[in-house]
Amino acid sequence: MSLSARHIQDFSTASQVEPHWGYADRIVPCTNDPGSCEYLDAVYHGHDLGMYYTGIIWATIGGVLLIWAIGRRFLRTHPAGVQLPYDGEGVDSKKSALQRLPLAASSFARRYLLPDASRAIFGRVTRTQVLTLIVLCGYLTIFTFVGIVYKKWVTPVKKMPGVYNTRTGLGPWSDRIGVIAYALTPLSIMLASRESILSLVTGLPYQSFNFLHRWLGYVIFLQSSLHTIGWCVIEIRLYQPQPSVAVEWIQQLYMIWGVVAMILLLLIVVLSTPWGIRLTGYEAFRKLHYVLAMVYIGACYGHWAELRVFLIPGLIVWFLDRAVRLARTALLHYNFLPSGHMGFASAPSKVTFFDDEINGHVVRLDFDHPHDAWAVGQHFYLTFPESSIWQSHPFTPLSLPIYGADTQRHSYIFRAKKGETRKIAELSAKRLSSTQETKSDAKLNVLLTGPYGEHTVQDLAPETNVLGIAGGTGIAYVLPVLLDIASRPQPRDRKISLIWVVRHRRDIDWVAPELAILKQRCKALRAGIHIYVTRAAEDASHDPTIPTVSEKHSKNACDTEIQVAGSSMSDSSSASVSSALSVHGVAKADLGVDHIHARPDLHAAVGEFVATTVRGATDVFASGPGGMISDLRSIVAGLNRGGDVWRGDERGNVKLTCDDRLEW
Repeated sequence: MSLSARHIQDFSTASQVEPHWGYADRIVPCTNDPGSCEYLDAVYHGHDLGMYYTGIIWATIGGVLLIWAIGRRFLRTHPAGVQLPYDGEGVDSKKSALQRLPLAASSFARRYLLPDASRAIFGRVTRTQVLTLIVLCGYLTIFTFVGIVYKKWVTPVKKMPGVYNTRTGLGPWSDRIGVIAYALTPLSIMLASRESILSLVTGLPYQSFNFLHRWLGYVIFLQSSLHTIGWCVIEIRLYQPQPSVAVEWIQQLYMIWGVVAMILLLLIVVLSTPWGIRLTGYEAFRKLHYVLAMVYIGACYGHWAELRVFLIPGLIVWFLDRAVRLARTALLHYNFLPSGHMGFASAPSKVTFFDDEINGHVVRLDFDHPHDAWAVGQHFYLTFPESSIWQSHPFTPLSLPIYGADTQRHSYIFRAKKGETRKIAELSAKRLSSTQETKSDAKLNVLLTGPYGEHTVQDLAPETNVLGIAGGTGIAYVLPVLLDIASRPQPRDRKISLIWVVRHRRDIDWVAPELAILKQRCKALRAGIHIYVTRAAEDASHDPTIPTVSEKHSKNACDTEIQVAGSSMSDSSSASVSSALSVHGVAKADLGVDHIHARPDLHAAVGEFVATTVRGATDVFASGPGGMISDLRSIVAGLNRGGDVWRGDERGNVKLTCDDRLEW
């Protein structure tokens, strides 16, 4: 079937067949006219080079990953638990040039590569990711054009005097770009895997590769389209006689599968656009994406089975990813049952429901489950079988893991706007009203898969200053980081702070116990908790006893340092905290934080935090709306000073770690 694609060759005249990996066998010696034989030489030479080039591409990818893994292992800039002396002016006095160089280089790169790239084209992604995409595309472009014989051959058509075929370098080039598209298929699947091999090697969370997965899909679609257009021009225009050649070509089985593959790839691309996702809904898009991708790979196999060396590994990676997910879920939930026997059981969670019809209800889940501790910053995928077993959503535990314990405490908060989370909120509210249970007694079954993601605090140097910035339910990502750091012995110069932006005072109810614990642990530290209430005027309109702040106070809210240790509460703050703590039964005196009724000036807040540090780098941990994350990327980038870091002042080394769940 595949040999019929080569219209020049005639097996009836074959004396020897020469195999070519990934391509149709060639008949040797060539018995055609000299022009046709020279064209076949160019075609097969170009294909053989293309197969070598795909090997070089994959060898380069493997080499980059190997170097990355070695660098992670042996080039750690901060030995864990080691605190270096400094000269009293924020400069580490005993760091060698070899230790300062990677710090200065990363600070310099962060200044220019951390901000968002063109949002209209790429969305909310950093320049680093776009630069990686550009380098990859440039690398692929080189191999697309190198080694092609760019020449024109006009050859006679057998048994048709006066009729000629026009053969050009378009044929070998179209084959080459199609081969590269096949070769990139396993990489695209690896970039989309949740049980990611790339994450194991690089240490980056799997969601960091979503951007490259999406745009590599666009690249594969472009390559496949050019491959298709090229051969359409050849078979419909350059080969003669027409239309008989074109009709014979399109009726072949391998071409029918090629058309099917292109249609499926077009559907995948269209449904992957923001417009397509809005049209189908995210969960429908995800399921369609899986099915269409698998059928597409099957159609590619039918189109050109000789390149199965790229298709079969892609399928293996996908099925391994699904199998490991199921295995991890099974292991997490295969425990002792109340009857004393071993079996599979979901985790019954206590539900706390926070009614907010305008902005979306907020649900808090609390439960204990026997398994090993996760790392702070990691997240779990939660499935609610009482709603649907086919959907799962990523949530970061608000609670801290307990290392060495048999049972772990899980606490989650999420806002229900639409889709599955809205169903869960409605189910929770219905259960509360129908059973007339108290908020602390309502139950909802949960299935866990995970943990996934990065270890946010594992490699922090002891002197690193930490600023947490959260918007709304993003506090679930930031608060555990601060709780974990505050629970350890701290250098006296280390600074820790939290900025949390909420709409209403009652939103503190979500995490009041954890805030109380953080305040208790931070009493002896240089720490501050700042809660910004952005809609205090609405609260005051419903409760006239709650005062609002002046315009001047609102503008200068970030200039007010609220120290947790020994802080006092205003009357309005006391009322709010009392209301918040009553839900969870925590005493009012356990929480001493003030509220600032204004939107924070993040540029001033982050800048002031860095400027008032005594020594060491600053790590900003953030989670919230996309606009806030974009602003923070630009702010943090502007605070990086590679020259100062090279001279030993690490206060010019400011990092940003974001929760990417909002981009999923």
